[in-house]
Amino acid sequence: MMDNTLLQLPYGRLLAHHPHVRDFFSAFRLPAMAQDQSISDLLTHLTSDELEDLGLDRAQFVEQFFAFMEQIDTLKRHRDIRVGCVTVMGGRNKDGTPEDVRLELRAGEVISVVGPTGAGKSMLLADIESLAQGDTPSGRRILVDGNTPDEAQRLSGEHRLVAQLSQNMNFVMDLSVREFLEMHAQSRLVDNIDAIVEQILTTAICLAGEPFGPDTPVTSLSGGQSRALMIADVAGLSASPIVLIDEIENAGVDRRQALNLLVKKEKIVLLATHDPLLALSSSRRVVIRNGGIEAVLETTPQEQALLSRLDVMDTHLASLRHQIRQGNRLNADLPL
Repeated sequence: MMDNTLLQLPYGRLLAHHPHVRDFFSAFRLPAMAQDQSISDLLTHLTSDELEDLGLDRAQFVEQFFAFMEQIDTLKRHRDIRVGCVTVMGGRNKDGTPEDVRLELRAGEVISVVGPTGAGKSMLLADIESLAQGDTPSGRRILVDGNTPDEAQRLSGEHRLVAQLSQNMNFVMDLSVREFLEMHAQSRLVDNIDAIVEQILTTAICLAGEPFGPDTPVTSLSGGQSRALMIADVAGLSASPIVLIDEIENAGVDRRQALNLLVKKEKIVLLATHDPLLALSSSRRVVIRNGGIEAVLETTPQEQALLSRLDVMDTHLASLRHQIRQGNRLNADLPL
């Protein structure tokens, strides 16, 4: 039940606490309200002709206003979805052999999915993305916090649990980067939109390594810039607690920093990769062969020691790539 005192609040105060009220008044194309005018004042001064144009009487208008406010409250309550664990119940491989596996993915954890090209890595991601219930070719079932997901979790875009970043991120909207982020922030009912947009933009540029500005059209972003923007957007705005990434090593982004960013947001991160640096950065590796989960490997202390050496090599290669981009010649006497 909504509080009738909302009808008595000056518009300025109402807007300060409930900025989305502006959308309600815009939808009805009502005359601009003064900062000290309340909704009750507005309704008192509306003429019969103005009410007729609205297609509502005063009581119906109040009813519509409270329904709008209740909907906004509901959306805000569901804005930050938390998932502690996702469980993959084994299905079968391409030959029909059962997968003897129960794989648990926990919040704040990175799991890599490895295997030859065509082995079925993308199928596992697709099963998790759709929260499969034995209704995909693999026959796998996905549980969320130990429970079978309901239809709203599986099908609702509004309460979607999974965000997927594919290898190709192509924009078709004629928007600038800032307009794109502002539109997403508004859809998430974010109050401090300017601060959030600035934070995501700064993060995306840092991840991409290629500068772009808020006025850059999203359709002109490079592949690396597009992927960096979407990773920063998922970390900063997406309510989805599960993030699936397909071959981030091909995106031209700072992949280690991208993973650290998502982990800090307590996302469950699953990535298909051929990159040893990423594979060893994850706590476990899911080995896919012939469409099925063949093994789940814990990262050993020896592999973690190797990771530090790979990190040095990767930093060196990144420096060389930067030199090539700048059109510089490379020193032939390079340390190996």
